[in-house]
Amino acid sequence: MSEQMNEHTEEHIEENQGESKAESKAAAIAAPVKVWKIIITLVMLLVFTFFTAGVFWALGSWSYLEMDELLWHLKSSMKDANPDMIKSFVLIVGGAAFLATATGAFFMFNNRKKPGKGRLVYRITTLAATAILLIGLVSAFLGFNVGPFLKGYMTVSTFVEDHYVDPGSVKLTFPEKKRNLVYIYIESMETTFMDEENGGAFPKNVIPELTTLAKENEDFSGDSGVRNGGISLPGTIWTMGAIFGTTSGLPLKTPLGQNGMSASDDFFPGVITMGDILKKEGYRNRLLMGSASDFGGCALYYQSHGDFEIHDLYYARKVGRIPKDYFEFWGYEDRKLFEYAREEALELAAGAEPFQLVLQTMDTHFEDGYVCPECTKEFKGNIYANVMKCESRQVTEFVRWLQQQDFYENTTIIITGDHPTMDKNFTKDVPESYQRKTYTCIINPADAADTANKGNEKRVFSTMDLFPTALAALGVTIEGDRLGLGTNLYSDQKTLTEQMELSQLEEELNARSVMLGDMYGGTYVSPGIGTYKDDK
Repeated sequence: MSEQMNEHTEEHIEENQGESKAESKAAAIAAPVKVWKIIITLVMLLVFTFFTAGVFWALGSWSYLEMDELLWHLKSSMKDANPDMIKSFVLIVGGAAFLATATGAFFMFNNRKKPGKGRLVYRITTLAATAILLIGLVSAFLGFNVGPFLKGYMTVSTFVEDHYVDPGSVKLTFPEKKRNLVYIYIESMETTFMDEENGGAFPKNVIPELTTLAKENEDFSGDSGVRNGGISLPGTIWTMGAIFGTTSGLPLKTPLGQNGMSASDDFFPGVITMGDILKKEGYRNRLLMGSASDFGGCALYYQSHGDFEIHDLYYARKVGRIPKDYFEFWGYEDRKLFEYAREEALELAAGAEPFQLVLQTMDTHFEDGYVCPECTKEFKGNIYANVMKCESRQVTEFVRWLQQQDFYENTTIIITGDHPTMDKNFTKDVPESYQRKTYTCIINPADAADTANKGNEKRVFSTMDLFPTALAALGVTIEGDRLGLGTNLYSDQKTLTEQMELSQLEEELNARSVMLGDMYGGTYVSPGIGTYKDDK
């Protein structure tokens, strides 16, 4: 009897416990979702959507984007970026993040007190935020080539150490009468934009005037009959990387955990560049650009290497060339740039010192460029093509003007695209097998360089080869005909792109180099640095 009562009691207790658990579970489901939990989920949704939308915005805007470029811009100044680009980012990325967060807040707060439904909506929103983050991470990993970047960072290579020729360790002999240099960087200009007959990839030639200049002068195409240009290697595919590569013979790669600009008043102080060399030889160096030179560390580089006079957007405002509040596209447009370039070339030529005048254009920056009043509408429905055509004409007109000046006889002109365009739509029909190259043309080189190249075959070269080639075009004799990772194209020395497969070269440059790390960390000092610049 007692045993039966005990069993009955235990069964009753278990039933009560079961009912209690069920009631507790039902009560928990019926209870409103706590506000703090909703807020945490909304913050996650905001941040994760912002990140993922930013990834898709970047991938949709740029045709290719290196981790080196992303790291560089994260570590250097983004001040004075194109406001249209910033507006696009804010509207698209910020708008997507706001819309997703507002939608999540609406559903979660309107259903939080509804039994069962409130908790379900909360869970779905949390899962959605997590899924958005995963999509962003995977897209960034694949789109920004994070895998190869990390692989390269984990792989140590001595390639740079084995091939780098320090300008401070070789003899450079300048001619008795030093030549002037006008160096024109055309934003995003490629040989790709020529027609197929001239080696381009477009059915109709977008840059006929520049094509004619290349035919009349030197682009190292030999007797091939098609125009030639420079290959942009890793670390040189954006503006600052391109400028650094063409004037130092090195890729601009910022190792993780290191700041390439090791001090606020210097930029890779132990590296000798073209600006340093010309400054030491008595040249007056000047940079003329329509945008703000602070962007991307540009001004810091030119001032640290060659003590350049910087005549940028702010300079133009200061001296009254443009109104104080003037701003078009990235600053002021290229038709004004070439107008001012005429004035500055005449001023420099009137001086006693040889000069280097560097021009950086901007109208052809993606996306679609800047349509100035002089642009025609020859390419209907294609704004960027019309801008490219306009730039081709303006550059050529400036060159023709230079050729009519008294100082031209002793002046060499170098024209190069800084890097391939990042406008995806403009090059969407270019086959992946086509080797895109930056436009390259050298006009009126020194007699010694011009004679040395007669009869040479078509060269395969990178933009880093322009470093020693530019000096040779000024009549400089270079011991060994190599500087940095570049080769003098007027010589019979093979370039790195002629010695090895392009894929192998890119893999070596993507690998981690102790020497590059020392250079960009500020600990590398060229053996000739004291000769080329004052120690700081």
